[in-house]
Formats: sequence, structure tokens, C-alpha cells
Amino acid sequence: MVNVALYTGLRLGEICNLRCQDIENVQGVACFHIRPHQEDGWSPKSAAGTRLVPIHSQLIQSGIMSFLKPEQHFLFPDLPTSSEGVRGAAFGQAFSKLKTKLDLPAEITFHSFRHTVSTKLRNQNASFRELWIDRVLGHEASHRSQSTINYTSSIDVQNLKSVIEALEFLTFKLDIPER
Repeated sequence: MVNVALYTGLRLGEICNLRCQDIENVQGVACFHIRPHQEDGWSPKSAAGTRLVPIHSQLIQSGIMSFLKPEQHFLFPDLPTSSEGVRGAAFGQAFSKLKTKLDLPAEITFHSFRHTVSTKLRNQNASFRELWIDRVLGHEASHRSQSTINYTSSIDVQNLKSVIEALEFLTFKLDIPER
């Protein structure tokens, strides 16, 4: 789940609520389809949150597709739903405990991955349109002209893939202390 956040910028709730049916091949590109699921009462944070996010090649190489099982509803089926109906609340708490064990500052949260992705994409030495980055992240376009509204609904998935593939991170092994 951390790798999904790091290579997509998805919100924790979006990751926790991914269904196997939300992985689609669009124009030859494997994508997460972030969208409302009325049957479970879940929807993205805003209208802009409904979107396609190409799956980074690093996630594919790491085996994310092996999580897909025909009989499985959720991509991450072992996540419990809290008494308030929130999938992933326990994961958020476990992440917070791990962060404390690793002596990370309190201001570091799971949402920090999203900020990191946004910052890296906006600082890339590439010619990405701001609209493409906003689309990947599910942000409302800051420029709201009629042409912007029309354009963002038809951004080619290959352009979104180029944005996602620009994300590069060093790999490392993390030894988690036993406490």
C-alpha cells in the first residue's frame, strides 16, 4: 500500500477501497480507475477524484497484478472496516505506530506520500502540463475556463502514464525494529 501511494499519489482511502474491478486496461495501459462505488457507500473526495491513474511500471514489476484474484472483491482484502465504516482505519493506525517506532516526526503522515508525489512531479525537469499532474492527483484544475474543463476530461492516458513514469525513487531495505 505504501508503494502504491508512492508511485501514484493516491489517498489512503482511495487505495483501501480499490476493487479488483478497478484495475483496467485503457489504451494498452494498466490503470487504477478511481470511482464511486455506491454499493459500498464509498466515493472519491471530489468530482475530480474520479479518474484513471496509470499503474507505474515499478508496481507492475513488483507484482501488484498478482493481488488480483477472480473471487476477490477488494484489491487489499485483508483490511478490516472500522465500526464507523472506514476501510483502512486500522492500517492508518498501524502506519502511525510504525512511524513512531522509526522516530519519524509527528508531521509525517500517510498523506505525506501524496505531498511527495505532487512535489516531485511539479519539480520534474519535464514538459508536463499542470493539468496532467492535477488529473493524476485528482485535483480540481486551478484554471477553470470552459476549455480547461473540457480538456481535462479527455487527457490521453499515454500522457498520464508519462507523468506517472516520471516518478523515481531509490530502493532500500528497511529494518523495522521489534518493540
